[in-house]
Amino acid sequence: MATYDLDEQERLDELKAWWKRWGNLLLTALAIILAAAAGWRWWQNHTINQSLEAATVYEKLTQSLSAGDAKAAMESGSVLIDQYKKTAFAPRAALILAKLNVDNKEMKSAQAQLEWVIGNSKEPALKDLARLRLAGVLLDEKQYDAALKQLDSPRSDAFAPRFDDLRGDVLLAQGKPAEARAAYQAAFGKMQEDNPYRNIVELKLDALGGAQ
Repeated sequence: MATYDLDEQERLDELKAWWKRWGNLLLTALAIILAAAAGWRWWQNHTINQSLEAATVYEKLTQSLSAGDAKAAMESGSVLIDQYKKTAFAPRAALILAKLNVDNKEMKSAQAQLEWVIGNSKEPALKDLARLRLAGVLLDEKQYDAALKQLDSPRSDAFAPRFDDLRGDVLLAQGKPAEARAAYQAAFGKMQEDNPYRNIVELKLDALGGAQ
């Protein structure tokens, strides 16, 4: 019995010594872990709430578009970009606002919205679409070199034919029919036969003397 008590006392003394050495560090580490877990839960809840709120605003935007109320649509889009820019709805709203601005001949505003999508969207497809539309805006503004710079940016294979086709339009506007024809040929060759836009590219090629 005495041996048992001695062993227990030795273990207790060891535990006290260990706790004296490591106890504060352990408590600090535990506090950090709990704080991180709480912070992560808060961030998850915050992200979910932001997405739900953004979805509601985006629905108002689409309803305004359906009703032909461009002003209300612009207001909803601005809210998404200003207050919910980290959600997936913000870049989509910016693309819509850019289209509305083009319709209203507000080309500088359209350019700014498209540049915002390129700089903020996390979805490669949306970035590609924004670059393509931005190049179109720059073409309309006769900023040919700037348009070509956008079209020379890396893009996915899915958008390659559209980029080549628009490059042909820019080069033709610059008075470079041979280079434009080459760009149209590249676009034509990358399009599936059932792609309805393929016929338009073919017409452009025919207008330049056909494929060579």
